[in-house]
Amino acid sequence: MAGGRIGAAMSSGPAVALTKSFLTIFNFIFWLSGIAVLALGIWTKLQLYIYMELSSVYYKEVPYVLIGVGALIVLVGSFGCCCTFKGNSVLLYMYSGFLVLVFVVELSSGIAGFVYKNRLTGGFKEGLQTAMTEYDSHAEKAQAMDGMQHNLHCCGSDNYVDWFKTPWADKQKALNRTNAVPKSCCRVPEAECRYFNLTPTQTNQTLDVYTSGCFTEVNDFMQKNMALIGGVALGISFFQLIGALLACCLAKNINKAKYEIVQ
Repeated sequence: MAGGRIGAAMSSGPAVALTKSFLTIFNFIFWLSGIAVLALGIWTKLQLYIYMELSSVYYKEVPYVLIGVGALIVLVGSFGCCCTFKGNSVLLYMYSGFLVLVFVVELSSGIAGFVYKNRLTGGFKEGLQTAMTEYDSHAEKAQAMDGMQHNLHCCGSDNYVDWFKTPWADKQKALNRTNAVPKSCCRVPEAECRYFNLTPTQTNQTLDVYTSGCFTEVNDFMQKNMALIGGVALGISFFQLIGALLACCLAKNINKAKYEIVQ
């Protein structure tokens, strides 16, 4: 009788050990993904907020949502590591529930981003046009516009010609600088840059300034990479369901091993 109980317990042992190993690997990857999302949120807040504020429909809570989700993943991942090492079935079921909750939050955020994508795109274009119109009267928008043009190697909204129709360009005409663009559009050192008296028919090879627009650059990037970004985000979300399943399996195997020992 005793030998049978010991044999049954030993047969459950490898299943528990194997499931625990898989869950430990999952916890580590899940925890790292939380660090990545948290870092992305902080980077968005510190580096991209100036550009994002150019949009007329800028959602200031976006960086904080990323930071919050990243922190939640890190906390849940840490909790999962404790549950796995302790081998407590109740805590493991709780961990599985938390993983499903995080999955729902991430999936909802992804769907919301997809639904509002066109609105955000339109708002960004409108914001660029407003920033160009207020370039000489709004210091913060001018700084954001200059930073974007310099860092993204772009000029204007659709192209450099957009600047010719702005109040800032009109003021440049008083200085005998017709068809001018800001110096942040220069693709050569400012001292060598010819940023005024430009013509719309010139090509990139004959200009000292960037010709492609900032909206065009950002929109092209998003269109080219949206499927990849969405696929990766979706994959990470469903990856958490695997963790939830592993946690339930481990809890079940632990309870089964305890039951077999009692029997």
